[in-house]
Amino acid sequence: MTTTLSCHVGIGPTVDGVALVADDNFSARYDLDRVNGVFSRPQHRLYGQSYRDVILVLNTAKGGVATAWMLHEMVSRQMAPKALLLNAANTILAQGAALANMAMCDRFVDGDVTGLIRTGDRLVVDPAAGLVTITERGAV
Repeated sequence: MTTTLSCHVGIGPTVDGVALVADDNFSARYDLDRVNGVFSRPQHRLYGQSYRDVILVLNTAKGGVATAWMLHEMVSRQMAPKALLLNAANTILAQGAALANMAMCDRFVDGDVTGLIRTGDRLVVDPAAGLVTITERGAV
């Protein structure tokens, strides 16, 4: 059984992948080890976990212009998540996702996206349609 979530029309290509979820915020500059592809800030709920080729589901964006160009750099080195799903994105992160051609959506109609999606869920993200479909539930 699939579940489809509606969100604000996003940015980037349609992608599919497995979700990595935390009720935490996101900064490409301060939270990530961009060489090894893992969350590197010990206080982050995803500390030590790989963000490469997953669909990151987090609360909100933080950080400034460095986050924008870092997304582009991460994609160019194939060391990036497939998509970012946030409760709220800022304009800097939206610019970064557009520059990197990375899928990104925010503002989910059904509520807190970090509670709607679980780590391990398989998703299809269609930013142009403003839809995220959970095609398979991960383990609880």
